Amino acid sequence: MATEGADYTRFFPYEEPYDHQREAMAKIHDALGDGDDVLFEGATGTGKTLASLVPALEYAREHSKTVVITTNVHQQMRQFVEDARAITDQEPIRAVVFRGKGSMCHIDVGYEECQALRDTTRDLVDTEQDKADLEEREQALLEESQAGTEGAAEARQSVMEELEGVEADLADLQDGENTCEYYYNNLTADTDAFYEWLFADVREPDDIYEYAEMEGFCGYELLKEGMEGVDLVVCNYHHLLDPMTREHFFRWLGRDPEDVIAVFDEAHNVEGAARDHATRTLTENTLDSALDELAERDDGRAEAAANVIRAFRIALADTYEDAFDFGEREKVGENWYDLTVANETGRDDLTLAFLKQYTGPGIDQDLEKALTYGRILDEEYEDAYKNGDASTRQECQTKQAAQFIATWMDESAQQGQYPVVSVRREDDTGDIYGRAELYRCIPQQVTSSLFEELHASVLMSATLRPFEVAEDVLGLDDPATLAYGEQFPEDRRRTYTVEAPALFASKRDDPTVQRTITGILEDAVDFTPGNTLVFFPSYGEAERYHGQVRTDSELLLDKPATRAESLRERFTNSDDAALFTSLWGTLAEGVSFDDDDARTVVVVGVPYPHLDDRMEAVQAAYDAAFGDGGNEWMGTEDAGWAYAVEIPTVRKTRQALGRVVRSPEDFGARVLVDKRYTLKGEREMSDYTVRETFPAEQRNEMIDIDPEKLKFAMLNFYADMDAWDGDPPTPS
Repeated sequence: MATEGADYTRFFPYEEPYDHQREAMAKIHDALGDGDDVLFEGATGTGKTLASLVPALEYAREHSKTVVITTNVHQQMRQFVEDARAITDQEPIRAVVFRGKGSMCHIDVGYEECQALRDTTRDLVDTEQDKADLEEREQALLEESQAGTEGAAEARQSVMEELEGVEADLADLQDGENTCEYYYNNLTADTDAFYEWLFADVREPDDIYEYAEMEGFCGYELLKEGMEGVDLVVCNYHHLLDPMTREHFFRWLGRDPEDVIAVFDEAHNVEGAARDHATRTLTENTLDSALDELAERDDGRAEAAANVIRAFRIALADTYEDAFDFGEREKVGENWYDLTVANETGRDDLTLAFLKQYTGPGIDQDLEKALTYGRILDEEYEDAYKNGDASTRQECQTKQAAQFIATWMDESAQQGQYPVVSVRREDDTGDIYGRAELYRCIPQQVTSSLFEELHASVLMSATLRPFEVAEDVLGLDDPATLAYGEQFPEDRRRTYTVEAPALFASKRDDPTVQRTITGILEDAVDFTPGNTLVFFPSYGEAERYHGQVRTDSELLLDKPATRAESLRERFTNSDDAALFTSLWGTLAEGVSFDDDDARTVVVVGVPYPHLDDRMEAVQAAYDAAFGDGGNEWMGTEDAGWAYAVEIPTVRKTRQALGRVVRSPEDFGARVLVDKRYTLKGEREMSDYTVRETFPAEQRNEMIDIDPEKLKFAMLNFYADMDAWDGDPPTPS
């Protein structure tokens, strides 16, 4: 039951909130009243979700707004559904869980084709209704004519002529195959029972799909129609971070942006997700398809469009061929391989090659004709599909190519944009083809407009600090900030910082260093009464030590580009296993390892990401944007490195540490293996230490320890927890 007190506690679904949870709810409610955004860091188990949702739902209920809670982690979506169900059991709310069309379509068509099918199906239903209305009118006029009403016969003749035309239109629509039976049923059948079922509980998308399939409805479209004015929507980041999708999404909600409160889970990931949503690409294959499309057209605008697109196509191929170093072409595989085209002296190499290749009246002039003609072709394809002259809804390649080239010429030299050319090898032919990409370095150019439009937002994560960085990178204007450290008993956890060699990339192949790390890992695994998670800077390092560690425990190896779910289940089903993986993989965050699923977590090294040209571009952009003396809390000369590399890396490390000790009854050890984490390293390696990047309360729990003493410390800790089933191991 909800506690006595503020009105928002009626939405709290359990008997009593934690003291810190009650405090957080009060502060968030006050912030929402002021229309302020909130940055909310809370360690695992602090109840961030309910602390955010409860006051948001109360404020939304009282002020006719909708709460949208969003995440990029599938497991968290399921947790949100459970929380929403618990809330509605106590204080009924209308909630929907929304997922993209691709996973809910019953006939498996793309967005453009679906849109055309919807339009044609609606035309069919509207025409059927027009026919029924005219038939009713014709019958009424017949009766009036038979009764001798003056003018009725003439009016009836006019209606019959109109009816004849409508019947012809209807016959054309019925003869075509470009309608959707599921959507037709949405428009013509009684859907009241569906909505009664939908809002009787919090339904997951799979449940909606199955119900709709059984009844012959399109569940996705019914869900869109039923979202208007709901209390709560659960969705993924895409619906808010993609500008075009966001516009549609707010329309489906029946809300203006200022009437939406957004709660972002795992908000430390918003930066990367926003960058991905803002990045635009154009492949060589699309350019070729556009030229094939235009070759079939006898139109002056088609010739102008082909002229500018062909020049860009040739320039793209010339650019990547010129960019290859000796032997580099042979390294290209099935994954996109970046080639450096940006330069410090002016425009990028692709733009320069394009300007050199193009001949004609003017790039701007030809591009304008290409854009116009692309829109014309796109409308033709739309009409052909609707009219049944085409069996699929063709996408206009000219429109896509022209839009990208225009954007490239306008924006590729802007601050925060990084022009990239990538190549990959065709699976079937072995040929190489290219891609141009505008990579967005600064996500606030995408997110700041969103946060300005919304009534307010709550961004929550276990790893948001330093708040100043999140504020700058996302473009938030003076947000409220809340931080709660670990709330579980301190004596049930240990954080060891091992004075191992600093694992710089140049040291990782040193046999002496490898023997030291191998020994530390063997001790960590052997002196853990249960399962051990081991995170490395890369999958390659994980594989290296998986092959070197010798222990009686079962050793499992996570590999890139493979589904980790079955491996995770094998790990958690064991009672003595060690799982070796990359910190940048899928198991470092958003995955629960509760209680004895994992007892110890080890992070080997400071797992900085691969520092490629893109990362250097992000660093440069951040340094230009935030290294101007505006942040007294840090050295401004390091703004690019700190914002782009070090702080995200430490956040990932903190996420990995949070995989263990996830409830008040749980216990476990966290081990950081690298001198740069230690207090000694902070004194001796001030330029390289990362210890100070952790929050103060986390630093205060770090226990520096020599490599050879780790096993004794773990043995004693787990003995205090009475964790050993039988006699504990004996140190050698």
